[in-house]
Amino acid sequence: MAKTSSIEKNNRRKKLVKKYAAKWAKLKEIANDDSRPVDERFAARLKMATLPRNSHPTRVRNRCALTGRARGNYRKFGISRLMFRDLASMGMIPGVTKSSW
Repeated sequence: MAKTSSIEKNNRRKKLVKKYAAKWAKLKEIANDDSRPVDERFAARLKMATLPRNSHPTRVRNRCALTGRARGNYRKFGISRLMFRDLASMGMIPGVTKSSW
């Protein structure tokens, strides 16, 4: 089980990303538009730099919804490989069966 502080920190980052997503997208569009003047594009980049650091989507870590484990997660299910194996063995995940041949 991951530290509770790590899980909470990641949840705060998710909230910030959601809060600033529209602003971030708008500034990114302005900064990457070649038809705009250079100084306007540069100003957009400076505004992007003033946004909170944790508001960028790359700062969010994929964690297991059950244990908070940071590595070995399946995005489709939102859980770690260890929990996936346990739940699949118990038959708790619909459509997943143990392979045998």
